[in-house]
Amino acid sequence: MDRLRGAVASARSWTQHPMAVYHVLLGSTLLLLALGIAMVLSASTVESYRIFGSAYTLWSRQVMFAAVGLVCMVLVSRMPVVFFRKLAYPALVVALVLLVAVLVVGHEVAGQRNWIELGGPFRLQPSEFAKLALVLWASDLLARKQPLLDQWKHLLMPLLPVSVAIIGLVLLEGDFGNAIILVPMVAAMLWVNGAPVRLFVGGGLAVLAGVALLSLTQSYRLSRFQAWLDPQADPLGDGWQLLRGMNALGSGGWFGLGLGASREKWDWLPEAHTDFIYAVVGEELGILGSLLVLGLFTAIGLAGLSLARRSEDAFVRTASAAVVAWILTQALLNIGAVLQLIPITGVPLPLVSYGGSSLIPTLVALGMLMAFARAEAGRTATKRAATKAASAKPARRTAKAG
Repeated sequence: MDRLRGAVASARSWTQHPMAVYHVLLGSTLLLLALGIAMVLSASTVESYRIFGSAYTLWSRQVMFAAVGLVCMVLVSRMPVVFFRKLAYPALVVALVLLVAVLVVGHEVAGQRNWIELGGPFRLQPSEFAKLALVLWASDLLARKQPLLDQWKHLLMPLLPVSVAIIGLVLLEGDFGNAIILVPMVAAMLWVNGAPVRLFVGGGLAVLAGVALLSLTQSYRLSRFQAWLDPQADPLGDGWQLLRGMNALGSGGWFGLGLGASREKWDWLPEAHTDFIYAVVGEELGILGSLLVLGLFTAIGLAGLSLARRSEDAFVRTASAAVVAWILTQALLNIGAVLQLIPITGVPLPLVSYGGSSLIPTLVALGMLMAFARAEAGRTATKRAATKAASAKPARRTAKAG
């Protein structure tokens, strides 16, 4: 019993350490990234051999993307907060230019014109960069307007029209999934800056109406919705991916078939290394592996929300909430689709799925949260030192008086 109490006390003491949030973010990110590299190696071998004649081509590219992303994450995590604020407007301009450029020179994949070919294995997806740019710009905007945010016009202008413009450009590319992710990001930034509840009620109804309209007016989105409602109605067509994904999850049991032992990746499950990699996780690593992934995303979310709650810096508070909304919404959209809880939106699982356009901006965003955590730890340590020094002065005076 004493040992248990000691362990609980030690855990509580660790969570109160100034660098605890930083360590949680770093550890969870690295674990998810390592798991992702292993799962891409397993899930992509068949597809890679079929396309390139080598089972390791896609995996080696993912390792390269991860290496670039890790370098960026480490560099960004050492930057001061002011560095990110200086990037806000340049990042927004670049994002808008890229979003327009992809409509002109973009490469179309599966009915979506959201890729710019850079040569060789390199392709840029502007909507992924736009998420990071919107976080930086909107957080800086709201931080500068803090004294005025009790007025609706300052709270929403120009944040709302710029956000709608970015979402509209992403929708024009056909990228419905990333457009959905941008909405809760904007909502999170408004929420932490004191937006009234009635704004979210009205905005939520408008978003639901827009989603319904867009889903019904595009045939491939309508097919996805119908397949989600009843995949057995077209088991060899639109329902195939959902059924194979559920078969993969169902065959894993508690401990899975073993890493690399997936049967569905043998050209049965479409997009096994990208959109449906979570199904392969469940098949090979079982329920325990699936829960581990959920637990790591939860840890990132809690650490980011802790930053948003504790920070006295409006920019840090807003950007932290937005990044948490980005990563958790994307994870929920991906995992929810695999579990048939929501229709397929075609977004990758952050840090786990194959693809550099998603992986690198996500690692940069998490590196930014680590930079915030380091800055907050520095402020906390300074406050504690000042408090300790102040409390020591009266004691010295009392000793002298005695």
